[in-house]
Amino acid sequence: MRGEIVVPVSPFASSYRVLESAVPISPTSKIWMSGEFVDWDDARIHVLNPTLHYGWGVFEGIRAYETADGPAVFRLTDHIARLYRSAKIYVMDPPFTQEKVVAATKETIAVNEIGSCYIRPLVYLGYGEMGLNPLPSPVEVMIAVWPWGAYLGEEAEANGVRAMISSWKRNDPNITPPAAKASGQYLNSSLAKVAAVKAGYDEAILTSPNGHIADGTGENVFIVSGRKVITPLLSDGPLGGITRASIMRIAADQGYEVLEQHIVRTDLYLADEAFFTGTAAEIVPIVSVDDRQIGTGKPGPVTRELLEIFHRATRGEVERYRSWNELVAS
Repeated sequence: MRGEIVVPVSPFASSYRVLESAVPISPTSKIWMSGEFVDWDDARIHVLNPTLHYGWGVFEGIRAYETADGPAVFRLTDHIARLYRSAKIYVMDPPFTQEKVVAATKETIAVNEIGSCYIRPLVYLGYGEMGLNPLPSPVEVMIAVWPWGAYLGEEAEANGVRAMISSWKRNDPNITPPAAKASGQYLNSSLAKVAAVKAGYDEAILTSPNGHIADGTGENVFIVSGRKVITPLLSDGPLGGITRASIMRIAADQGYEVLEQHIVRTDLYLADEAFFTGTAAEIVPIVSVDDRQIGTGKPGPVTRELLEIFHRATRGEVERYRSWNELVAS
């Protein structure tokens, strides 16, 4: 059963609602660990693994979808390329080529006889050294897959979510590099997520140290103003999302003016529409921020349009985006 917690509707409200605290994992059969398949329950590491102690690891979140030609991974090669960019930032040299990890991802899906699924590759440090210098530790790679539903809940796409601007700031690029999708950096996101949920919101939005909107705890942020679709600059701290890039391409192809620029919290309050994008969340409308209604307070027409095209693209139904669908059995 999915865990539940009771939280106030807003910091100023006396009524309460029940929020789902997590999306459960349904175990599959095998996990790929550094070239070998092991049983799900046997995929273990030593308790003195330095990644466990210091968070020195990088990862990806990827999804596979059912298409008319069989299961296909959405932008798999782009995801693995980003994984290796993150590894480079963290001075990690995976013992496998990117091509091998792409192939291993498809093999892991096939071995588990699963179609639509979430995929988690992780580059981490093996047991052998402790201390703050990670360089002597061996680098390991694992890939797990499992069926996973909507990250922000099944109703989020249809009804939208309520967000708050977090008091927790996104990492400064000279503290920890936000350009990397790194394990330890997500403590920052987790603190913001917990604060938002306990305050009665669905999600948090973090700002950069200079006060510009960065992103959600695990999603990129967009606003819509007329025919403009706007997202924060990468220099303001958001991760360069694969879904973000996909939506920017789709929006441009639909004739919208797509802009990367500084956004402040009042831009969110005054936007016609706003939405999150991410592999886990996919496309989720934002209907209020800090208890200020966004637009009509319901998912808007531009968000709906982009969402519908994105879903068709993930299923291989849009010819111009077919290259994004990497078939498992090819």
